[in-house]
Amino acid sequence: ITLNKPMVGMASTPNGEGYWLVAADGGIFPFGNAVGYGSTGGMKLNTTIAGMAATPDGAGYWLVGADGAVFPFGDAVNYGSMAGQYISAPVVGIVSTPDGKGYWMVGSDGNVYAFGDAVSYGSMAGQHLNKPVVGMAATPDGKGYWLVAADGGIFPFGDAGGYGSTGDIHLNKPVVGMAATPDGKGYWLVAADGGIFPFGDAGGYGSTGNITLNKPMVGMAGVA
Repeated sequence: ITLNKPMVGMASTPNGEGYWLVAADGGIFPFGNAVGYGSTGGMKLNTTIAGMAATPDGAGYWLVGADGAVFPFGDAVNYGSMAGQYISAPVVGIVSTPDGKGYWMVGSDGNVYAFGDAVSYGSMAGQHLNKPVVGMAATPDGKGYWLVAADGGIFPFGDAGGYGSTGDIHLNKPVVGMAATPDGKGYWLVAADGGIFPFGDAGGYGSTGNITLNKPMVGMAGVA
């Protein structure tokens, strides 16, 4: 398929039998049992789309722009955004709370923005980072989350546990995203070359780290 813009993220359906891919212009590509509820592909955006998150029942999703603007589709509700407000660094991702009645956004400087029933348990705002934050994942009960930096450094907050990182490991390519295991006792990091780094109870099921890719990886999705 010829894409107008590169892919920037994905989200899985609740039963794991489908997923959505999202492009930088907000174009949505559903596969399996994922349904397309709308997109920003035909809209004029102030900035590029940075990521997406699905609602818990899989009947909707949110897209987030690098400026913190939120675009809800399906049964996703807009609980607020940073559109038009000062943000210290571009937003790089969005994560839903377990009940779908809120979400967190994270900026590349590690600043966390909480909306709806999402609670801010801390952030890296104002602290020195060796590399910018590239994503986040929430714990199963929504009482914590992890931030991940491009060097694989992990920053746990709330009830999120630190199970290891690649912060002190030489990487062939930078980390671009992470996903938590269903019980929240582990997580995977994914690098731009598709290299997978499992920690805690996360299993290593393979990677594209030794495969030549036409384009770099941009993110990953976890299992329900």
